[in-house]
Amino acid sequence: MSGKKLYGIMAEFDTPTELVDAARKVREAGYTKTDAFSPFPIHEIDEALGIRRSILPFLVFGGGVLGLLLGLGLQYYTHVIDYPIIVGGRPHFSLPAFVPPAYELTILLAAFTAVFGMLFLNGLPMPYHPVFNVPRFALASRDKFFLLIESKDPKFNYEETRKFMESLNPQEVFDVEE
Repeated sequence: MSGKKLYGIMAEFDTPTELVDAARKVREAGYTKTDAFSPFPIHEIDEALGIRRSILPFLVFGGGVLGLLLGLGLQYYTHVIDYPIIVGGRPHFSLPAFVPPAYELTILLAAFTAVFGMLFLNGLPMPYHPVFNVPRFALASRDKFFLLIESKDPKFNYEETRKFMESLNPQEVFDVEE
């Protein structure tokens, strides 16, 4: 190991089945700061690594409700409080006329919340990640599967974690430097 700070230990696997089995063993061993990389989505990996569902749907719903309330509130304020005009004997607060702008603001705020919430929850933009320091990691976008245990994990001990990763029968084990 060189003088650089260690980010974690990563193992390379040939098949998605090997990766999922290894991820289950890593979770059973008590490691919590883990990540997996593959060239295509593997639906079992979330459960194997213990990744919980995202709160993004709740944030988007909240953004939509806020947009609806802002749309109705703005129209109510302008048409009833600030500048009331009686047009054709209609009431100041005419809900059918207020629906289209409120609907559009609902969609707008929900979409903005989805985009910016996703960026925030994913930690983006992240132009650099330490796993790119491993030369073979370029194969993660083609045909190899990688499992990472970060050094920030409370159970992380370099020698024990490296031996544990080697016991999972990977193709190779790498030190990931920051």
